[in-house]
Amino acid sequence: MRWLFVARYVGIVTFFLGLTFVFPLAFAFFYKDGDANAFLISMALTLSVGAAGFFLTKNVEKSDYIGQREAMAIVALGWTAVALFSAFPFYLAGVFETFADAFFESMSGFTTTGASVMTNIEAVPRGLLFWRSFIQWLGGMGIIVLSIAILPLLGVGGYQLYKTEVPSPMPDRLKPRIRDTAKILWKVYLAFTLLMAVLLMLGGMGFFDAICHALTAMPTGGFSTKNLSAAYFDSAYIDGVIILFMIIAGLNFSLHYQMLMGKPLVYLKNPESRFFLAAVLVLCAVVFFDIYGTVYHTIGDTVRYGTFQVVSIITTTGYVTADYNQWPSMSKIILFLCMFAGASAGSTAGGMKMMRVMCTLKYCYKEIFRLLHPHGVFHVKIGGKTVSDDIMGSILGFLGLYMVIFTLSTILLAGMGVDFVTSMSAVAAAIGNIGPGLGAVGPVENYADIPYMGKWLLSWCMLLGRLEIYTVIIFLVPEFWRK
Repeated sequence: MRWLFVARYVGIVTFFLGLTFVFPLAFAFFYKDGDANAFLISMALTLSVGAAGFFLTKNVEKSDYIGQREAMAIVALGWTAVALFSAFPFYLAGVFETFADAFFESMSGFTTTGASVMTNIEAVPRGLLFWRSFIQWLGGMGIIVLSIAILPLLGVGGYQLYKTEVPSPMPDRLKPRIRDTAKILWKVYLAFTLLMAVLLMLGGMGFFDAICHALTAMPTGGFSTKNLSAAYFDSAYIDGVIILFMIIAGLNFSLHYQMLMGKPLVYLKNPESRFFLAAVLVLCAVVFFDIYGTVYHTIGDTVRYGTFQVVSIITTTGYVTADYNQWPSMSKIILFLCMFAGASAGSTAGGMKMMRVMCTLKYCYKEIFRLLHPHGVFHVKIGGKTVSDDIMGSILGFLGLYMVIFTLSTILLAGMGVDFVTSMSAVAAAIGNIGPGLGAVGPVENYADIPYMGKWLLSWCMLLGRLEIYTVIIFLVPEFWRK
């Protein structure tokens, strides 16, 4: 492990983050809400540390090769660094009394979780609200992937970094050069973000709110500029636009690129996207049946609010337009299970991913079939292609680790005095990068009352979920530190 080499790359990413402070700074100067100094100080601090990390390691060995362990270290430490420095504007502006709260909000933003400890969002300066939305947008496609696309220094040997950060068991490589792939993904991501902002403004949403909601919907982040989240706007049109783009964000972005290249049926031909869309339809239908007549008394309201909540949770976005804490038990259980499933691999969503769910279901069926035909040879296939034993083992290992971490974290949070339902849903929402849960962290509540150590625990769960566990948990394995 070349630690100076790792430090150099983390310094580059940190310096790049410092440059992005210019965007919220512009909003701070324009609205004159008194948060400009917090951004100036944070920008100076971040740029200084990033530059120091880069120049103090300028004599490190140059190499086109980045090993697997080095890639994991760069991504895990890089994400921790950007979450740390992104917290300073919140803390220096006095939005939070403790740095733990500021770090929680920042980590929640970058990991696109959307869990908040802000008690009065609308009282926060708009420069900070924009920053809160912008870091979700950066984290959605991945700041390392963005750095690969823009910075020449990260383009060399960047495939290891790319596949370590991109949330997928089998990362797509659209072009031979990984920088070209990164550029394509970010261009598609930017195009959909701008389109959504325009459509929201056409529906009557103001410029600032439209920009912020577009920046948090496409990364399936869910931070809103309003205390009531998307419910504040009380518009069926706006709900419809958000639902559409949450589904778009929950699909593999390589499919969007193929669609834009003239293949409109690519979504129906892809087995994972078919499975995801079918799951959304079935889950919505079950929720409709459960809440019609008990919560809502018209079909229109049932479809509108039921669809929004199901899509928001399964895509791990976390916007809300209804207090589903008051829904019947079956609907709440379905939403809780949606927190684990997630959307498509290669999307900006969190959770386990539909690709892993599909492979696991097929694997279970194969094992049952093997009992009937013990001498047969069977393979798990997705879209006619055989899933290798290595990938299948990685998927099963991921799901096992996911559930172990969920269980242990729930026990730890409950040990801090948090009730059973809140503990389970808070951890599920954190590791699944969703945001709102059930109980005391439900859709009309927030995470402000979670104990101090609980916020650090959930912050760690958010990072684990966004980087898909292996990249972070590997630091706890003794073999990682050996030559």
